Amino acid sequence: MTSLPEATPAQATAPYAASSTDAGTSQARTRPPGTGGIPNRGETVDTANPVIDTADVAALLARGRTLATPVLRAAVNRLAPPMDTVAAYHFGWIDAQGRPSDGDGGKAVRPALALLSAEVAGAPPETGIPGAVAVELVHNFSLLHDDLMDGDEQRRHRDTVWKVHGPAQAILVGDALFALANEILLELGTVDAGRATRRLTTATRKLIDGQAQDIAYEHRERVTVEECLRMEGNKTGALLACAVSIGAVLGGADDRTADALEEYGHDLGLAFQAVDDLLGIWGDPESTGKQTWSDLRQRKKSLPVVAALADGGPASRRLAGILAADARSAGADDFDEAEFAARAALIEEAGGRAWTAEEARRRHATAVGALDRVDMDPRVRAQLVALADFVVVRQK
Repeated sequence: MTSLPEATPAQATAPYAASSTDAGTSQARTRPPGTGGIPNRGETVDTANPVIDTADVAALLARGRTLATPVLRAAVNRLAPPMDTVAAYHFGWIDAQGRPSDGDGGKAVRPALALLSAEVAGAPPETGIPGAVAVELVHNFSLLHDDLMDGDEQRRHRDTVWKVHGPAQAILVGDALFALANEILLELGTVDAGRATRRLTTATRKLIDGQAQDIAYEHRERVTVEECLRMEGNKTGALLACAVSIGAVLGGADDRTADALEEYGHDLGLAFQAVDDLLGIWGDPESTGKQTWSDLRQRKKSLPVVAALADGGPASRRLAGILAADARSAGADDFDEAEFAARAALIEEAGGRAWTAEEARRRHATAVGALDRVDMDPRVRAQLVALADFVVVRQK
């Protein structure tokens, strides 16, 4: 049996325990619907029970969109046809027929973090706009490629780019967005812009490493919890870490400050991904914009699955046998909803759901703790904490 990382004493007194093992069996203890904890389908993910100033968070996200979107649109307009149109569709600015659209452009957490990052350094939030745009371009480069590699047909409640415009355009536009990201930063022509670009390219390389690991793990019967966390730290944590440091670097912050902010962003990214993994199995399709049981359909070795397999109890062993049989079969195309529901139930019974919720809480707390090493305006710190709370209390 592969043991899971132990909870700290503080975690042991959390609203509910991650799991309980007795005489070779494991049973996840979760709070009933409506009392917090991990949701049933359609409920809000409440992993840390924080008190969130929703108006403040909404204002921060709106500011990120308002300041970054015009620069982002101008960057996309540099692309040669038809890539400019394909990118505009991906961002939700137009529909599949080229008509103006108010499509969902995402949560805009990264732009909000980049602008706040500039304020950590004592600079105006506008200083972080090039960094916000660059990070958003890299993020969407990864989404375009990920959707194609994963075969996802829906994103943000719309058909994905590869399904509408074809795989070739998805690849080309993704590549173009990555090139634009570096162009936007280097055009500033400053030493700090060079420092910011180095951080962005390093984060991008880690992101690609994470995607490669994710694909490789789909074809393995077993993945350790440590391997899964390393993959998710690369795939999600690296770019969030960059987002929350890049504005500070553009504002002249030293490397010690930027590194501490990156630690906040890295652990926040892991908390974000833990919640995303829960939503990938138990999320409401109306909220997530993806199919029911989407991660199970793709055989993803996400945290709930890996944690359940590591448990070693009866439910864990049954799940392992099912997944091993999957690896020898042609695929899951002929599975019905009842089959996926049964697998999700086994993951929950083996403690994977509750352990992942506890991991989201722990990473959230670690992220917030990293802010204590940075001298900043208390108002800015409070806003960074509020954004961290928002990341782990969401349903899409």
